[in-house]
Amino acid sequence: MKIAVFPGSFDPITRAHVDIVERAVALFDKIYVAIGVNHAKAGLLSHDDRLAVAEAVFAGVPQVEAVHFSGLTVDFCRSVGAKYILRGIRNTNDLEFEKAIAHNNETLAPDIESVFLISRIGLSHISSTIIREVFANRGDISGMAPPAVVSFLKNKLTD
Repeated sequence: MKIAVFPGSFDPITRAHVDIVERAVALFDKIYVAIGVNHAKAGLLSHDDRLAVAEAVFAGVPQVEAVHFSGLTVDFCRSVGAKYILRGIRNTNDLEFEKAIAHNNETLAPDIESVFLISRIGLSHISSTIIREVFANRGDISGMAPPAVVSFLKNKLTD
């Protein structure tokens, strides 16, 4: 069984994230959307809210499971039997950043392979950071975030 982990903070999950996962379903039998802790990023959503939103976004995709994790991604991979780390690449900056992480992961766990999918045209400009900024300034995020994210943010955070 081919198992992949798609790690990230997903604060919030974007249409670009969803596209990566939907395309990867054809490559893997199981994908864990692994919501981790990144102390370098300021959060908009709580970890429980991120999990709830990710579960809603992927509710109709049985091969995808949203989960929390902490610690090293390679340790989480081992705990669920994953041999692949799935990552999306939007631009050359992402490539350099992800390459460094992949090399470090390879040093820590040579048996776990990093797999990169390039963002589709029209999605590479989307990031969680931009969604948070647009939302904070009352802009329309519907073209950048899945409907479940838009509904959640409007209902929970604008009350």
